[in-house]
Amino acid sequence: MKLTYQVSDRPSFGKLVTFAIQQLLAIMTATLVVPVVVNNICGTSLSPAAALFGAGVGTLVYLLFTKFRSPVFLGSSFAFINSMCASFAGAASMSVGYIGLIIGAAMAGLVYVVIALIVKLVGVKWISKIMPATVIGPTVAIIGLSLAGNATGDLVSGGLKIDGASVCSPYIAALIGLVTLAVAMVCSAYGKKSGKLIPFIYGILAGYALAVILTVIGNAAGVDELKVVSFESFSALFADGVKFSSFISLPDFTFIKFADLDAGITGSYIASLAVAYVPVAFVVFAEHIADHTNLSSIIEKNLLEDPGLDRTLLGDGVGSVAGALFGGCPNTTYGESIGCVAITKNASVYTILTAAVGAILVSFVSPFIALVNSIPSCVMGGVCMALYGFIAVSGLKMIKDINLNENKNLFVVSVVLISGVGGLSFSFANGTVTLTAVATALILGILTNLLLRRAPETESSEENR
Repeated sequence: MKLTYQVSDRPSFGKLVTFAIQQLLAIMTATLVVPVVVNNICGTSLSPAAALFGAGVGTLVYLLFTKFRSPVFLGSSFAFINSMCASFAGAASMSVGYIGLIIGAAMAGLVYVVIALIVKLVGVKWISKIMPATVIGPTVAIIGLSLAGNATGDLVSGGLKIDGASVCSPYIAALIGLVTLAVAMVCSAYGKKSGKLIPFIYGILAGYALAVILTVIGNAAGVDELKVVSFESFSALFADGVKFSSFISLPDFTFIKFADLDAGITGSYIASLAVAYVPVAFVVFAEHIADHTNLSSIIEKNLLEDPGLDRTLLGDGVGSVAGALFGGCPNTTYGESIGCVAITKNASVYTILTAAVGAILVSFVSPFIALVNSIPSCVMGGVCMALYGFIAVSGLKMIKDINLNENKNLFVVSVVLISGVGGLSFSFANGTVTLTAVATALILGILTNLLLRRAPETESSEENR
């Protein structure tokens, strides 16, 4: 893939800001959704703005550890949602639960540190032996395919909801989402200069504009099926009148939510946090490998060797702790960010750096957070159809040179794809620990590869050479 901007390239200031905004839009919805989901499940009050701040800080930490050689944004991790809920379920009080978020994230980060030390001592060649392209390729594809349901579900859902159900017609929502996708595709394929480099911004703007127009018509005509956009996030800014906080406000950071450190911190609670977070850290480690292998293929540089898996792991682990300290949500590398790099062919690490700083700054800007929250699901669904699809295709491209006439290769790829697409997952410890479909597929792929890697080649394979 020929990149427009290499990792070390620095676009002009105007382009840099525009590219950074596109990265922010790509990762922001998911980053803001994680604390909302935890709040809905646990009755907590995690701040989406603080999660965005934590994502920005976590990304800066990651960039420092990786010597600014790995262009990917870190955002709130969905994998730790059950773990975060367990922090409150086993806590003596709500304030202890917030302490638990930070302690749990630190435990997960420690797992990354230990693995990084092992990598530093013995190198990364063992990874290619247990996780060759036949394992990693389909696993990367599964990461994209496993998100397909999220994209299509969002595509038929509006932003205005009553009792959790979208008010607008699913056909109207789908129309808006497909317009968003169409504009992004046309800009990327036929556009020149900015159109080719920031297709998602144009797509989101077009989809949002159409959604607003239909919502205005729906409100004027009293037709609920046309009411797509919810303006509640804006009205909440001025619910108590126009104040300074209506424009600038301090995110509600996690570390200021607990009263004292000795209220109910028991040995059993610490043990429950270890059970909830540590196994998930190993799952996210597997996804870390897949993400960085995918990104390596896009930028045509092996990130597992330079800056090195030990550095990417440390950056991810410490960045995850930083995310929890500020926003309660451990961070992880985002497939949306990688997809954005791939489609726009812009791998400039300065874009990621600017996006991280931008995330920190805009977390204080109340109207911007309200604007992002008002973007209807169908608009982001249209964008994510391309982003998630590109992740899947990137994984399939990794196996294009693999000889699938060889039975042992065919078995490995088949096991990963079917278990992943089929959604094979397992829950442990009363549901507090979940082995996701992606992690299950990767583990089964590794075991299948180890079982068959020494098998002799078949005659049909030798004849096809």
